[in-house]
Amino acid sequence: MLIVEKNIYYKAIGSELQVFKHVAELKLPLLLKGPTGTGKTRFIEFMANELNRQLITINCNEETSSTDLIGRYIIKGSESVWIDGPLSIAVKNGYILYLDEIAEARPDVIVAIHSLTDHRRELFIDKLGETIMAHPDFLLVASFNPGYQKGFKELKPSTRQRFVALTFNYPKANDEIEILVQETGIEKDIAKKLVNIASKIRNLTELGLAETVSTRLLVDAAKLIFNGLPKRLAVHVAIVEPLTDEEETLQALKDLCDLMI
Repeated sequence: MLIVEKNIYYKAIGSELQVFKHVAELKLPLLLKGPTGTGKTRFIEFMANELNRQLITINCNEETSSTDLIGRYIIKGSESVWIDGPLSIAVKNGYILYLDEIAEARPDVIVAIHSLTDHRRELFIDKLGETIMAHPDFLLVASFNPGYQKGFKELKPSTRQRFVALTFNYPKANDEIEILVQETGIEKDIAKKLVNIASKIRNLTELGLAETVSTRLLVDAAKLIFNGLPKRLAVHVAIVEPLTDEEETLQALKDLCDLMI
């Protein structure tokens, strides 16, 4: 369970703040779409803080099952005791539940949340034979990267249409510069150079990178530079190295970044 810290910084890039407040008021499920590192998780943390709501975040992967979310029996002493999972806890207590990268989870997770994404707003716990009505404040939010492993791990249209959806992209240059300065305290001219590097690499589609430079990587590089690591080395380890293991591509990107920083 994540207890949301106070004074979270978030730079709005569109109408997402307005949309979220209406979604929360109407108790509608929300799907955040966009590449890795574009601020989806930070946005949810910020909104939970703004609305003074408790947030539970689940980082989904191929092993995440409905049992992990709903709960299970465990042996305690000489008896079996039921332990609620994070989904059940959120449903009962009216928390915000955030399923990060929901497409990575096993199919039974999607089945488990279906009845929470329509007018029923209820959770069926098969192992208990019980149906739980969602707390009036319960809110379901999920994130999804449409470009990752396209064709292999995607949400079905029938699932996507159960959500209101917001698209997240990389911020405009001036906004991204402001984010780096606010997040790390780095000088504006260095932040500008980092953003220019990101823009250049994002446009190098011929490299065939599975993922490109995220704002998160830029923040990491800026933190390292602010902490005293040489600029070029910081860019190499925080921006270039996470992108690829291909030796020639690595060297080409390092050479490009060295020229720009």
